[in-house]
Parts: sequence; structure tokens; C-alpha cells
Amino acid sequence: MVQIAKANSELVNLDLETEMRNPKSEQLHLLAVEEVLDLINIEDAYAIEQAGKQIATVAELVRAGIAAILAGGSVHYFGAGTSGRIATQDAAELFPTFHSPPNVVVAHMAGGPAALLTSVENAEDDAAAGRKDAAALGPKDLAIGLAASGRTPYVGGALKQAKLLGATTGLIACVPRPQLAEFSDITIAGDTGPEILTGSTRLKAGTFQKAVLSSFSTAMMVGLGKTYSNLMVSMVATNEKLHSRSIRILMEGSGISEVEAVTLLDASSGDLKLALTAAISGETPAKVAPALEQAGGVVQKALEIVSTTK
Repeated sequence: MVQIAKANSELVNLDLETEMRNPKSEQLHLLAVEEVLDLINIEDAYAIEQAGKQIATVAELVRAGIAAILAGGSVHYFGAGTSGRIATQDAAELFPTFHSPPNVVVAHMAGGPAALLTSVENAEDDAAAGRKDAAALGPKDLAIGLAASGRTPYVGGALKQAKLLGATTGLIACVPRPQLAEFSDITIAGDTGPEILTGSTRLKAGTFQKAVLSSFSTAMMVGLGKTYSNLMVSMVATNEKLHSRSIRILMEGSGISEVEAVTLLDASSGDLKLALTAAISGETPAKVAPALEQAGGVVQKALEIVSTTK
């Protein structure tokens, strides 16, 4: 049985846009399956539209993330419930996609790892836990809080602590005037409005946060030189499918044949960036390796260095 820990006079005032009833779905229980799905799709499209309106602010956050990483710092996500799970997924996918070490973008989930799979009672209300999770941050770091309501205590505790320690702070919320903005240097405040299932912010509020965070981390990795053209050249080939993709990327990025790509990738010890730099420049992997190292692993910069030394 759920225990009510607060008296009625202390209950949370659910006056937020994300908690209100959506007039479009007042007959939700009477709709056909196709009608329910259509309504969800329409509302998700609205969330994506709202994400598009935040591009200028997201770009500011991306630049802050790039600056933090180049300075030797890290990017930290803080979230509870759906927000925390979205953050954890985004951080986890950066290694196989961009070969980004786990300590570069770190996700912190209210309630810890157990909360990723099941609800942990009162975790989102634990501001002290947020402060504790942000205790190791410093001036070189970027802390990003995700809170659909814009006022989750765990996230507030983390952002407040991060700010006290000199870190740059950001907030991704789904209400136009988020309470936690006072602890945020860069605030992304969408206005996703009422959910079709009242208060269920795993729906379009989650869609908004996913769209913003995916675009943030992808643009940040592009800015750090983790791609060449629109190819995932920093990808780690951890299975047969990804090994085949590495060969295909090498072929598409340089124009060489499959046989040549297989041979060159093997000669580069599986290092896709090294193989690609060699293939485009027409040099051997051994010849371009110093240039790639000097360029910090950025293929375009390595190619420029190689071209000036020919």
C-alpha cells in the first residue's frame, strides 16, 4: 500500500501544463485503437515542433558541452523516471556510435540503477541525493537536468550543487516557466502542454526530451570531430554487423572497393579513422598515423595536415 507522507495542505499543487487534462482526449476510453494511435501521433508531432523552436538554445548548450569536453571536463545528465531513463539511454549509446569514453558523458538516475527498470519510491523527491550525485563536479563540467515538470527536487538538488561548484548548468523542461531555471545557465523550456493521458509525461514530454537530448549529443559529437561527412567514423565494431558497417563506411567515404576496404581496415588494425584517412589521402596507414594523432583523431584535420606535408 502506498503511504501518503504529507498532509493535504502540503500536497504538490498540480497546476503545471504537463499535469492538466487534454480536451482532445476526454473520450479516450471510447476511441477505437486507430483513433488512439492517431491522437498519440499528432501530439508527438507537436512535441517535435516544440523541440524545433528550441534550436538556438540547444545550440548554446552544444557549444557549452564541446567547451567542457575540450577543457578536460565532462557532461553530466541528471533525471528521474522517464527523464532519467532517456538520459541514461543517450549516454550509453555514445560509446558504440562515437567511441566516446564512459566518463565523458555520464548519466545520473534518481534512485540509482534499480530505478532504470522499476519505480523507486520517492527517488525524484530526494534533493539530497541530487546534491550527492553532483558532488564531484567542477568548473570544467557541464551539468544538464532533465525534468518534464521543471521542478523535480532530485534534479534541482543536482543543479544547485553543480552551480555552487562552478560547473555550467543546463535544464531541459517541458513547461514554459520551469521553477528550476534559477539554477540553470542555459534553459530549454518547451511547452508540450497536456498529455492525452493526463500527467503521463512519458508520452509527448518524453518525445520532446528525447528529441532535444539526441540532437544535443549528436551535434556535440559532430563538433568534436567524431564524424566525417555524415559517416560514423568513430564507431566501434563490437560485432559482425558493425564490422560490416565499418567496411561500408570506408568504401562510401573514400570510394575504394570492398576488397580494398577489407585489406586497408585490416592493415589499420580495425581503426576506421586511420583507414579512412589513408584511403582518402592515398597514403599508407603508417604514413598518416602521426597526422591523425596530431589532429586529435579528427579525420578532416588529419587530411589537411597530410596534404600540407606531401
